Amino acid sequence: MRKRRQVARAVLAAVTAGAVLGVAGCDAVGGNSPAPSGTEAQSARPSPKPTPTWDSSPASIAAVGDSITTGFDACTVLSDCPEVSWATGSSAQVDSLAVRLLGRTKAAQRSWNYAVTGARMADVAGQMARAVAREPELVTVMAGANDACRDTADAMTSVADFRTQFEDAMGTLRDALPKSQVYVASVPNLMRLWEQGRTNPMSKQVWKLGICPSMLSDPDSLTAPANQRRESVQERVEAYNKVLEEVCAKDRRCRFDDGAVYEFRFGTQQLSQWDWFHPSVNGQARLAEIAYRTVTN
Repeated sequence: MRKRRQVARAVLAAVTAGAVLGVAGCDAVGGNSPAPSGTEAQSARPSPKPTPTWDSSPASIAAVGDSITTGFDACTVLSDCPEVSWATGSSAQVDSLAVRLLGRTKAAQRSWNYAVTGARMADVAGQMARAVAREPELVTVMAGANDACRDTADAMTSVADFRTQFEDAMGTLRDALPKSQVYVASVPNLMRLWEQGRTNPMSKQVWKLGICPSMLSDPDSLTAPANQRRESVQERVEAYNKVLEEVCAKDRRCRFDDGAVYEFRFGTQQLSQWDWFHPSVNGQARLAEIAYRTVTN
C-alpha cells in the first residue's frame, strides 16, 4: 500500500490485461389527602431515570484508522476515495455510517475523516488528537490490518505494543472528550483474502507487487513453512481483535463489533478490482451496515 509509485504502472497493466471481477407520569396524592412525609415521602418520589450510557443517535462523527476507512482502491487505482468510506462517505451506493445516523445534509457538515492510508495502530493516537478538536460525539476506529501486513511475519507489530498503542489512542480521546462514544471495528480476516484470491490469476499477479506479503506472498505454496506463515498472521490478527475487545470493554462508552468485520464472509464482489485486498464500493457498504447495527442496537 505504501509502494504506490513503484506499482501503479504494473497494477494498471494487470487490470487491463484481463477481465476483473467485481461490503410519565409521577405518583401523586389526590384530592385532600395529606402529603406524605419521612420515609413515605422518599418512597413516593419517583426515582430519577439514569442517564443512558450509550446514545444511538450521535450528532457528529469522526473516523480514524487506515486505508480501509479512506476508501483506498475502491474507485480508482492506488488512490483514496473518501466519498465511499464506510464511516463518513457521501456515496449513495455505500450509505455510510454518518449518512445513516445524521442524514445526508448533516453528515456533510458534521462528520470528519482523519484516517490515513498505510497507518498502523501506532499512528491512531495522532489521528485521534486531530479528531478531538472537532469534539465529535462518536469516533470510529478501524486499524490493525497494516500491523499484520508486513514484509514478513516476524515484522508484525507485537500484541503487547498493539495493546499499548490502542490504549494510548483511547487515552488521547478520553483526556479531551470523556463523554464521546467509540465504535471499534475488528481487524478483517486476512486468511480469507488469501482463500478468495489464491486461485485467481489476476489477484496473484497483483499480490506479487507487494500487497500484504506476510499473508499473500507465494499464494500457490502449500508447503509447511508457507502454511505456518499464514497461520502466524491469522493468529496475530485474532490476538489484535482480542486486545480491541478487552480495551474497549474497560470503557463504558466504547462498543466493539464483537468480531463482526472479522467474521464477515466477504467474496470477490466485496474486494477492490485493482488490488484484491481493499474493500470495493460494495465491500464498503457492507462495513457500513455492520457499523450501523453495532452503534444503534
